[in-house]
Amino acid sequence: MNLLKAASTVSLLTLASRITGLVREQLMAASFGVSAVTDAFYVAFRIPNLLRRLFAEGAFAQAFVPLLASTRSADGDDATKRLIDAVATVLFWSLLATVALGVVAAPLLVWAMASGLAAFDHAVFMTRVMFPYIGFMSLVALSAGILNTWRRFALPAATPVLLNMAWIASALWLAPWFGRHGVEPIYALAVGVMVGGVLQLAIQVPALRRIGVLPRIGMGTGPLRAAWTHPGVTRVLRNMAPALLGVSVAQISLLINTQIASRISVGAVSWLTYADRLMEFPTALLGVALGVVLTPQLSAAKARNDDAGYSAMIDWGLRLVVVLALPCAVALIVFPSGLVAVLFHYGRFGPQDVSSTVQAVMGYGAGLMGIVGIKVLAPGYFARQDLRTPVKIAIMVLVATQLMNIVFVPWIGHAGLALSIGLGAIINAGWLLRGLLKLGVFEPLPGWGLFLARVAAGCAALGAALWWAARSVDWIGMQTHPWQRAGLVTAVLLGVALLYFGVLRVVGLDPRQFARRGV
Repeated sequence: MNLLKAASTVSLLTLASRITGLVREQLMAASFGVSAVTDAFYVAFRIPNLLRRLFAEGAFAQAFVPLLASTRSADGDDATKRLIDAVATVLFWSLLATVALGVVAAPLLVWAMASGLAAFDHAVFMTRVMFPYIGFMSLVALSAGILNTWRRFALPAATPVLLNMAWIASALWLAPWFGRHGVEPIYALAVGVMVGGVLQLAIQVPALRRIGVLPRIGMGTGPLRAAWTHPGVTRVLRNMAPALLGVSVAQISLLINTQIASRISVGAVSWLTYADRLMEFPTALLGVALGVVLTPQLSAAKARNDDAGYSAMIDWGLRLVVVLALPCAVALIVFPSGLVAVLFHYGRFGPQDVSSTVQAVMGYGAGLMGIVGIKVLAPGYFARQDLRTPVKIAIMVLVATQLMNIVFVPWIGHAGLALSIGLGAIINAGWLLRGLLKLGVFEPLPGWGLFLARVAAGCAALGAALWWAARSVDWIGMQTHPWQRAGLVTAVLLGVALLYFGVLRVVGLDPRQFARRGV
């Protein structure tokens, strides 16, 4: 298959998801602003979302997808189907118990996440409403892993749009209705999240049925006992242990940072959340797309002992990260005011909120290369079913991140939390790269020095143009002319993109060369 074509498909559909995601955040900013209640909502949403990343898209996906790909490559579709049924059965019943426990323990979970919240009771109620979301999204992660292994990348990439659409509908119509009937309007968003989770799972069923791998959930103690004893389930659970520790490290860091943010000031959690949404735009378009495509392909290459193809795929992914993520990092650092203002500076989201969010965006931008690079480097370990090495690295990075918090937070407040995360990601990616090189499983292809010099030339031109644009226009002061501001930002971004790729062509780098890499 053509890796660039597959990654582009995922990236374009992820783009649709991120655009609708930005629309939902614009509605949030304009309708609810930044307050104690918005902090409560984001904490309540973060709890099931944290567990989703921890168990579903995190440890479970890292343990399940490589095993699924290697089983299908080595043993065929019948054995793979039996593995899917057994894993789905164990996952389903485990999720039921987890959701029930989470609803009961909501006050403790909110206290552990952000004990300094001013609207604590609101957060507890919304956590109880949204906690079943983890159940739906864990089953969506199972479905996505299956579809990606069968090279059906489009649907899993497009699925998040449904959450955003449900969220937007609840903000536009349900929240005002709640307000008119004496119910806290932001509760409508919790309902929207749950509807989005149901829709995301429901749309997977026809796709799985078409390829003949719709999981069969075993009912009763006999089928459940048989599923638990399936050797594939045993391997998934065994591999999940180090993967869970590794993903837990990142989520522990997020938990600590949320606790710190809840005590810095009212609004700090929201400012960091809005900045994170902007940072996730390039992260999802580049890093997530590459990770989704590379993980099953690297696992298959390892299963057939194709060491050269394995190394070439990592090289291809890293070069694509450099040529696409580096200019995005420059934009986040040099031009954050224009981006934040055009996206969020409406209604109740004031100039102070823009300035505070800009500071956090710059902190995240400093680490964007690491955040995206991890999405390419970590699958290099997962495909080898080596989950211990990334765990050890993640633990060291957690310590480093919190040490940086001690330095940065007293100095620059909430922005120090974003900067610590960004720099921690750079350290993490560098350590992962060093490990692959030391193991000898990744051998960089010739020409990296000249390649980096060419990309640096393009980024220098792009950065200079954005620096001029950032200082030539009062982006915050243009609030009264929103369409003019949006048009100017669009023109600036299109102009610097053309400038960047034009400089690359002039210095001899043709981005079309990446289309020639396939497996």
